Amino acid sequence: MTTRTVDATQELAAFLRTRRERLDPRDFNLPARHQARRTPGLRREEVAELAGVSIDYIVRLEQARGLRPSAHVVEALSRALRLAPDERAYLFNLAQQRPRNADKPATTAAPPLARLVADLSPLPAMLMNHRYDILAWNEEMARLLLDFDSLPPSQRNAMWLCLVHPEIREFYVDRERVVREGIAHLRAAWAAHPEDQALTDLITECTTHSEEFARLWAERDIKVNGRGHKVMRHPGAGVIAVHFEVLMPLQDPDQRLMICRAADDESQLALDRLHAR
Repeated sequence: MTTRTVDATQELAAFLRTRRERLDPRDFNLPARHQARRTPGLRREEVAELAGVSIDYIVRLEQARGLRPSAHVVEALSRALRLAPDERAYLFNLAQQRPRNADKPATTAAPPLARLVADLSPLPAMLMNHRYDILAWNEEMARLLLDFDSLPPSQRNAMWLCLVHPEIREFYVDRERVVREGIAHLRAAWAAHPEDQALTDLITECTTHSEEFARLWAERDIKVNGRGHKVMRHPGAGVIAVHFEVLMPLQDPDQRLMICRAADDESQLALDRLHAR
């Protein structure tokens, strides 16, 4: 058997049917029915009731009759069919809709990722969420940037530190570019996570207390920083240039792993000196 280009309408219909048929009606506290069930799983009318749509709508979807459900309907179907996160994402893709973030933003590091950050030594590495909250770091990153343990958790935010912290404010040689790109990333995250009140509060605070942030935020630049180059003035090791890479784990997509490596031989020697301390 060969699989050709996906026919999204047909696959959506088949996926909905199979997900409906695998469900156990006893798990839903549905009203008892006198007639025997001829097929496994929930009836179409039961799914329609759980999702808040008409029975005819479910029938037309399962018969691949050209409907394209809205994001609201896809979300309702995902809940009614008790889809796992990967299945939910698949249904949204088939419907050509963009899902809203169903999970709360990460506020603590996933333990396997925290261990990975430590294991990446001697490369400086840290873990952040989409709003630049710093969740985990290794000793090399702390020696390169800042002793994050000395900060209260509310201040462990890369954007806040760059704008406010006296050591980090003057840390980057090309400060204007670093701040501009950070704000462009934050604006993209803000659009992708409209439900994140903590992110909105962070942006409000930065706009209110930083003329620099307010000016650059108003320019509405958008850029997702997955890879780049930074040059830093380290108070103990001199000028250090690094390349950085940001990776997003499949199992924890709200957590971002940043790994730095020296951009030249002199910077590598400086990092080696920091590591040897």
